[in-house]
Amino acid sequence: MTTLTNQIRLQIAEKSAGSLNFLTLLRWALVIIFLWFGGMKFTEYEAAAIAPFIEHSPIMSWLHALFGVQGASYVIGVIELSTAAALILGAFQPIFSALGAAMSAATYLITLTFFLGTPGVAEATAGGFPAISAAPGQFLLKDLVLLAASLSLCICGGPVAQRSEVMRWKFLVYRSHLRPRACRREASIGCRPTTARKHAAPGLIGSAEP
Repeated sequence: MTTLTNQIRLQIAEKSAGSLNFLTLLRWALVIIFLWFGGMKFTEYEAAAIAPFIEHSPIMSWLHALFGVQGASYVIGVIELSTAAALILGAFQPIFSALGAAMSAATYLITLTFFLGTPGVAEATAGGFPAISAAPGQFLLKDLVLLAASLSLCICGGPVAQRSEVMRWKFLVYRSHLRPRACRREASIGCRPTTARKHAAPGLIGSAEP
């Protein structure tokens, strides 16, 4: 019998078990965002625009000290373009599907932490938090949806989805072995035993015979 460990493997999210073709839209939407945003990081105006976020970030403030304002923007641009490349390759290779989705999720987890330190997130004229400003408050909040899209690609393309499919087949095999016994005990029902071979997933068991 093939072990469960051997059956757990990465896969392309939109090609995993179930009707997940809609994930194609999420993948390519993320690709466009990372390509566009990443490309803009190599301009002076973009470096100046993101400087307040980096400066007050508990996670990324070290970039300014190490690379300067423009250099920090370059670093982020390289990371974002690399994420876009991984997502593109992920449409064809499972390992890149998982890598690109993980990089995308990490990006938006970090940007959501900007809520903690960026000045102007709360709208003072509306009484403060939970009222948030149009910018940067609402601008940052949209990343919650992008994080959800990234996590959807992660979960559906990762080993968890494959594990659930394997466990489903194992349950069917186990149930098919028990059913003939139940039918013999309740012969009056007139049910017909179902063999294990009918439900067995290829490669999970060597033989369906007892």
